[in-house]
Amino acid sequence: MTARRLRWEVWVVLGLSLGQSAVYAVVSLAAAMTRGPLVDATASLNGTRSDREWLDLTLQLLSIGFALVPVALVLYLLSADGEPLGRLGLDHRPPLYSVGAGAGLALIIGLPGLGLYALGRSLGVTAQIVPAPEHTYWWTVPILILAAIENAVVEEVIAVGYLLTRLRDLSWGPWAAILASALLRGSYHLYQGFGPALGNVVMGLVFGYAWSRTGRLWPLVIAHGIIDTVA
Repeated sequence: MTARRLRWEVWVVLGLSLGQSAVYAVVSLAAAMTRGPLVDATASLNGTRSDREWLDLTLQLLSIGFALVPVALVLYLLSADGEPLGRLGLDHRPPLYSVGAGAGLALIIGLPGLGLYALGRSLGVTAQIVPAPEHTYWWTVPILILAAIENAVVEEVIAVGYLLTRLRDLSWGPWAAILASALLRGSYHLYQGFGPALGNVVMGLVFGYAWSRTGRLWPLVIAHGIIDTVA
Protein backbone atom coordinates (compact mmCIF):
# COMPACT_ATOMS: atom_id res chain seq x y z
CA MET A 1 0.00 0.00 0.00
CA THR A 2 1.35 3.43 -0.95
CA ALA A 3 2.09 6.07 1.68
CA ARG A 4 -0.56 8.36 0.21
CA ARG A 5 -3.21 5.66 0.49
CA LEU A 6 -2.17 4.94 4.08
CA ARG A 7 -2.45 8.60 5.01
CA TRP A 8 -5.94 8.80 3.51
CA GLU A 9 -6.89 5.64 5.38
CA VAL A 10 -5.75 7.10 8.70
CA TRP A 11 -7.69 10.34 8.12
CA VAL A 12 -10.84 8.44 7.19
CA VAL A 13 -10.64 6.17 10.25
CA LEU A 14 -10.05 9.12 12.57
CA GLY A 15 -12.79 11.13 10.88
CA LEU A 16 -15.23 8.33 11.64
CA SER A 17 -14.09 7.87 15.23
CA LEU A 18 -11.77 9.65 17.64
CA GLY A 19 -10.81 12.49 15.31
CA GLN A 20 -14.48 13.37 15.00
CA SER A 21 -14.76 13.26 18.79
CA ALA A 22 -11.77 15.60 19.05
CA VAL A 23 -13.42 18.19 16.80
CA TYR A 24 -16.64 18.08 18.82
CA ALA A 25 -14.63 18.32 22.05
CA VAL A 26 -12.84 21.47 20.86
CA VAL A 27 -16.16 23.06 19.85
CA SER A 28 -17.70 22.06 23.19
CA LEU A 29 -14.77 23.60 25.07
CA ALA A 30 -15.02 26.82 23.06
CA ALA A 31 -18.75 27.00 23.72
CA ALA A 32 -18.24 26.48 27.47
CA MET A 33 -15.48 29.11 27.67
CA THR A 34 -17.53 31.72 25.80
CA ARG A 35 -20.57 31.03 27.97
CA GLY A 36 -18.81 31.81 31.25
CA PRO A 37 -16.07 30.57 33.60
CA LEU A 38 -15.02 27.02 32.77
CA VAL A 39 -15.27 26.06 36.43
CA ASP A 40 -19.05 26.60 36.20
CA ALA A 41 -19.42 24.29 33.19
CA THR A 42 -20.41 20.62 33.42
CA ALA A 43 -19.30 17.68 31.27
CA SER A 44 -21.58 14.66 31.24
CA LEU A 45 -19.90 11.34 30.50
CA ASN A 46 -22.96 9.11 30.36
CA GLY A 47 -26.03 11.28 30.00
CA THR A 48 -29.64 10.16 29.94
CA ARG A 49 -30.81 9.82 26.33
CA SER A 50 -34.56 9.71 26.96
CA ASP A 51 -36.97 10.19 29.86
CA ARG A 52 -38.66 6.93 28.83
CA GLU A 53 -36.87 3.93 30.38
CA TRP A 54 -37.15 1.48 27.48
CA LEU A 55 -36.10 4.12 24.94
CA ASP A 56 -33.19 5.24 27.09
CA LEU A 57 -31.95 1.63 27.32
CA THR A 58 -32.38 1.13 23.58
CA LEU A 59 -30.47 4.29 22.73
CA GLN A 60 -27.70 3.47 25.21
CA LEU A 61 -27.22 0.01 23.66
CA LEU A 62 -27.30 1.41 20.13
CA SER A 63 -24.70 4.03 21.06
CA ILE A 64 -22.37 1.38 22.48
CA GLY A 65 -22.85 -0.91 19.50
CA PHE A 66 -22.32 1.69 16.78
CA ALA A 67 -19.29 3.11 18.61
CA LEU A 68 -17.58 -0.26 18.06
CA VAL A 69 -18.08 -0.19 14.28
CA PRO A 70 -14.83 1.80 13.67
CA VAL A 71 -13.00 -0.93 15.62
CA ALA A 72 -14.37 -3.50 13.18
CA LEU A 73 -13.26 -1.24 10.32
CA VAL A 74 -9.74 -1.00 11.75
CA LEU A 75 -9.49 -4.78 12.12
CA TYR A 76 -10.69 -5.21 8.54
CA LEU A 77 -8.13 -2.72 7.20
CA LEU A 78 -5.28 -4.28 9.14
CA SER A 79 -6.27 -7.76 7.95
CA ALA A 80 -4.88 -6.88 4.50
CA ASP A 81 -1.38 -7.18 6.03
CA GLY A 82 -1.99 -10.32 8.08
CA GLU A 83 -3.91 -11.41 11.14
CA PRO A 84 -5.03 -8.09 12.73
CA LEU A 85 -5.51 -9.24 16.33
CA GLY A 86 -1.97 -10.54 16.39
CA ARG A 87 -0.57 -7.25 15.10
CA LEU A 88 -2.38 -5.37 17.87
CA GLY A 89 -1.56 -7.79 20.66
CA LEU A 90 -5.14 -9.02 21.06
CA ASP A 91 -4.66 -12.46 19.51
CA HIS A 92 -5.90 -14.45 22.50
CA ARG A 93 -7.73 -14.03 25.76
CA PRO A 94 -5.84 -11.84 28.25
CA PRO A 95 -3.42 -13.93 30.32
CA LEU A 96 -3.17 -13.42 34.05
CA TYR A 97 -0.14 -11.15 33.78
CA SER A 98 -2.11 -8.82 31.49
CA VAL A 99 -4.84 -8.51 34.12
CA GLY A 100 -2.23 -7.70 36.77
CA ALA A 101 -0.41 -5.27 34.50
CA GLY A 102 -3.69 -3.61 33.60
CA ALA A 103 -4.66 -3.20 37.25
CA GLY A 104 -1.24 -1.74 38.00
CA LEU A 105 -1.49 0.72 35.11
CA ALA A 106 -4.98 1.73 36.27
CA LEU A 107 -3.58 2.54 39.70
CA ILE A 108 -0.59 4.45 38.30
CA ILE A 109 -2.74 6.51 35.91
CA GLY A 110 -5.97 6.77 37.91
CA LEU A 111 -4.71 8.35 41.13
CA PRO A 112 -2.68 11.16 39.48
CA GLY A 113 -5.66 11.69 37.16
CA LEU A 114 -7.88 12.41 40.15
CA GLY A 115 -5.26 14.83 41.41
CA LEU A 116 -5.12 16.67 38.07
CA TYR A 117 -8.91 16.89 38.05
CA ALA A 118 -8.94 18.39 41.55
CA LEU A 119 -6.13 20.80 40.63
CA GLY A 120 -7.92 21.82 37.44
CA ARG A 121 -11.12 22.50 39.38
CA SER A 122 -9.25 24.63 41.90
CA LEU A 123 -7.57 26.60 39.10
CA GLY A 124 -10.85 27.04 37.24
CA VAL A 125 -9.70 25.31 34.05
CA THR A 126 -11.69 22.08 34.39
CA ALA A 127 -15.43 21.54 34.08
CA GLN A 128 -17.38 19.62 36.68
CA ILE A 129 -17.54 16.05 35.42
CA VAL A 130 -20.87 14.27 35.82
CA PRO A 131 -20.08 10.54 35.37
CA ALA A 132 -23.58 9.08 35.94
CA PRO A 133 -26.87 9.79 34.11
CA GLU A 134 -29.61 11.90 35.63
CA HIS A 135 -32.14 9.05 35.67
CA THR A 136 -31.08 5.63 36.96
CA TYR A 137 -32.76 2.25 36.59
CA TRP A 138 -32.03 -1.38 37.42
CA TRP A 139 -29.91 -1.66 34.28
CA THR A 140 -27.91 1.55 34.76
CA VAL A 141 -24.84 -0.02 36.37
CA PRO A 142 -24.46 -2.81 33.76
CA ILE A 143 -24.83 -0.24 30.97
CA LEU A 144 -22.21 2.01 32.57
CA ILE A 145 -19.82 -0.94 32.77
CA LEU A 146 -20.52 -1.82 29.12
CA ALA A 147 -19.87 1.81 28.18
CA ALA A 148 -16.57 1.72 30.09
CA ILE A 149 -15.51 -1.43 28.23
CA GLU A 150 -16.57 0.10 24.91
CA ASN A 151 -14.55 3.25 25.59
CA ALA A 152 -11.52 1.17 26.52
CA VAL A 153 -11.72 -0.98 23.38
CA VAL A 154 -12.35 1.92 20.99
CA GLU A 155 -9.67 4.22 22.37
CA GLU A 156 -6.90 1.66 22.84
CA VAL A 157 -7.48 -0.19 19.57
CA ILE A 158 -7.71 2.99 17.47
CA ALA A 159 -5.58 5.59 19.30
CA VAL A 160 -2.80 3.17 20.24
CA GLY A 161 -2.80 -0.11 18.32
CA TYR A 162 -4.05 1.09 14.94
CA LEU A 163 -2.58 4.60 14.87
CA LEU A 164 0.88 3.57 16.06
CA THR A 165 0.88 0.68 13.59
CA ARG A 166 -0.01 2.91 10.67
CA LEU A 167 2.39 5.69 11.69
CA ARG A 168 5.13 3.07 11.89
CA ASP A 169 4.13 1.90 8.39
CA LEU A 170 4.52 5.55 7.33
CA SER A 171 8.09 5.55 8.73
CA TRP A 172 7.36 7.82 11.69
CA GLY A 173 9.85 7.66 14.54
CA PRO A 174 8.58 5.86 17.66
CA TRP A 175 8.42 8.93 19.91
CA ALA A 176 6.82 11.13 17.24
CA ALA A 177 4.10 8.49 16.79
CA ILE A 178 3.60 8.12 20.55
CA LEU A 179 3.32 11.90 20.95
CA ALA A 180 0.77 12.12 18.11
CA SER A 181 -1.29 9.35 19.73
CA ALA A 182 -1.12 11.06 23.12
CA LEU A 183 -2.15 14.45 21.72
CA LEU A 184 -5.08 12.82 19.95
CA ARG A 185 -6.16 11.24 23.24
CA GLY A 186 -5.92 14.56 25.02
CA SER A 187 -7.79 16.44 22.28
CA TYR A 188 -10.97 14.37 22.42
CA HIS A 189 -11.12 14.90 26.18
CA LEU A 190 -10.98 18.70 25.91
CA TYR A 191 -14.73 18.93 26.49
CA GLN A 192 -13.91 18.13 30.13
CA GLY A 193 -11.46 21.03 30.40
CA PHE A 194 -7.70 21.39 30.34
CA GLY A 195 -6.93 19.30 33.44
CA PRO A 196 -8.42 16.03 32.14
CA ALA A 197 -7.02 16.73 28.67
CA LEU A 198 -3.51 17.07 30.10
CA GLY A 199 -3.99 13.96 32.21
CA ASN A 200 -5.02 12.02 29.12
CA VAL A 201 -1.98 13.23 27.19
CA VAL A 202 0.20 11.80 29.97
CA MET A 203 -1.86 8.60 29.91
CA GLY A 204 -1.36 8.44 26.14
CA LEU A 205 2.41 8.77 26.49
CA VAL A 206 2.54 5.96 29.06
CA PHE A 207 0.19 3.69 27.13
CA GLY A 208 1.86 4.36 23.78
CA TYR A 209 5.29 3.60 25.22
CA ALA A 210 4.01 0.43 26.89
CA TRP A 211 2.49 -0.85 23.64
CA SER A 212 5.60 0.05 21.63
CA ARG A 213 7.77 -1.91 24.04
CA THR A 214 5.56 -4.96 24.55
CA GLY A 215 3.23 -5.12 21.57
CA ARG A 216 0.45 -6.19 23.95
CA LEU A 217 -2.80 -4.22 23.95
CA TRP A 218 -4.70 -6.24 26.56
CA PRO A 219 -3.12 -4.52 29.60
CA LEU A 220 -4.07 -1.12 28.19
CA VAL A 221 -7.66 -2.15 27.48
CA ILE A 222 -7.98 -3.65 30.96
CA ALA A 223 -6.45 -0.59 32.65
CA HIS A 224 -8.68 1.80 30.74
CA GLY A 225 -11.74 -0.31 31.48
CA ILE A 226 -10.96 -0.31 35.20
CA ILE A 227 -10.41 3.47 35.28
CA ASP A 228 -13.70 4.22 33.50
CA THR A 229 -15.66 1.65 35.51
CA VAL A 230 -14.45 3.12 38.80
CA ALA A 231 -15.31 6.62 37.55
